[in-house]
Amino acid sequence: MWIEIVKSFLTIAIELTVLFIAITFVISLLQGYIPFEKIEKKLSGKNQIIGAFTAILFAFITPFCSCSTIPVVVNMLKKKLPFGIVMIFLFSSPVLDPTILTIMGVILGWKVTIIYTIITTLLSIIIGFSLEKFGFEKSVKNVIMTGYEAPKQKFNLKIAFRETIDLIKNVYPYLIIGAGIGAVIHGLIPTEWISSLFGEEHWWLIPIAAIIGIPLYIRLSSMIPISQVLILKGMALGPVMAMLISSAGASLPEIILLKSIFKKELVITFVLSVITMSTISGFVFYLI
Repeated sequence: MWIEIVKSFLTIAIELTVLFIAITFVISLLQGYIPFEKIEKKLSGKNQIIGAFTAILFAFITPFCSCSTIPVVVNMLKKKLPFGIVMIFLFSSPVLDPTILTIMGVILGWKVTIIYTIITTLLSIIIGFSLEKFGFEKSVKNVIMTGYEAPKQKFNLKIAFRETIDLIKNVYPYLIIGAGIGAVIHGLIPTEWISSLFGEEHWWLIPIAAIIGIPLYIRLSSMIPISQVLILKGMALGPVMAMLISSAGASLPEIILLKSIFKKELVITFVLSVITMSTISGFVFYLI
């Protein structure tokens, strides 16, 4: 049994390592050619639709986990960017990572990845604008924090390599943790047990999975290999995707950080919004 677990871990870990290093290096190299100043102008422009999709693009090209997104949000608020646009970035940044989405496509399939990207994009926009419309901008505290500044010089191979090493230090351990958990699940937990409890498409499993995902603080990079094993073991896709999105979209450390910049009512609304996003996404996968 333990030999099978080790074999499973090595297989998953090697596959993820090759994918992660190659994709991260290419993306780090390409980021130097992104016109960040133009993006910032679009974010602050009068056309909200263009601003919304620019925020999604900015979230996509700046790979952050849920916690490292917070300084960027503070920086955006400090620059007086529209509140709804900032919220769109806050919700979409942790769940739209180009490296992880590529790995998701290879492991879970491109159909799942495309649907996942469309759902999280649309729901991030809807929730962001809804929070602005309901006046939650008043729930932002006056906070000064050193935020993320867009790079001023184009990347070359040396800079891209350094960026890749930095991202490997921050994200790669979570991929390996996910591979380890997935290997243990694959080797120790019976397929019949998972398929009997979570294999049937019971609608009530989806909101439960969405709620469970938040306190787990499993990063998206860790959830991909875990999700693959759970699906192979017979767990329904709806609950898996709900848990994946909620664990990536919010976490206890992030909520603690948000309490320093948002008042209580906005923090609570943020958590409920992530659960709602995860639940709706799970139901979409449930229906298709």
